[in-house]
Amino acid sequence: MRTKLLLTGASIAILLGGAACTTMDPYSSTPTRNNTATGAIGGAIGGALLGYLTNTSNSEQGRKNALIGAGIGALGGAAVGAYMDRQQRELEAELSGSGVGVARQGDTLVLRMPSDVTFASNQSAVNTRFYATLDDVAAVLNRYDQSTIDIIGHADSDGADDYNLDLSRRRASSVAQYLVSRNVLADRLYVDGRGESEPVASNATAEGKALNRRVEILIRPFRG
Repeated sequence: MRTKLLLTGASIAILLGGAACTTMDPYSSTPTRNNTATGAIGGAIGGALLGYLTNTSNSEQGRKNALIGAGIGALGGAAVGAYMDRQQRELEAELSGSGVGVARQGDTLVLRMPSDVTFASNQSAVNTRFYATLDDVAAVLNRYDQSTIDIIGHADSDGADDYNLDLSRRRASSVAQYLVSRNVLADRLYVDGRGESEPVASNATAEGKALNRRVEILIRPFRG
C-alpha cells in the first residue's frame, strides 16, 4: 500500500533549470497560448533537492495538523462554494491563453497542464517559458491560502510502466518545487505520480497520448 507523503519546506533547496506557440486547450474549446510517492523519490530530482516527510498518521490528517499549526483557518458552510468560485474566476483570468485548462469538479478545482507546454520531450525540468504561467498560479494560490493542493503527474502508455511512473512523479515534483520557490506553503502540498494508470483519453492515438501526458493540480477547500 502506497504511503501518502507531504512535501515539507525545511529540506527544500531550489535549483531550478528548464514550447511556446498557439494551440488548442484540450480541456476546453478556447485557443491557448503556450507560454511522492515514497521516500525513494527524495533526493536529487531535476537539479533540485526535495525533502519528503511522511505525516504522523500516514493520512490526510497529517496535512490538516500542519495547516492548523501554520495558522490556516478552515472553511465551512456556504463560505466554501463562494471561496472556490472566486478562486476559480481568478485562475481562469490569470491562465487564459496559457495552455492550462481550469475545470471544476464539485468544490475541487483542477488545473490540467499538458506536457507539451510544461516540459521538453522526455524531460522533468519545467520549461523556462512556462515559469510565468506558474508564477500566475502561485500568486492565486497565495491569495487563497485556505485550500490544499495535490500535484499529480500522469503519462501515456509508451515505454515501460516503471519508467513512466518515475517520470510522472519527477514532473509533479518539479512543478511543486517551483510553486514552493514562489512562496506557496509547502505544508499545503501533496505530490505524487500515477504513471499511465489514469488516462483521460485513448492511448491508441497520438492525440489521446498527448492528453494523457499531463500534470494536474487539484485545489480543494481546507475544511479543517
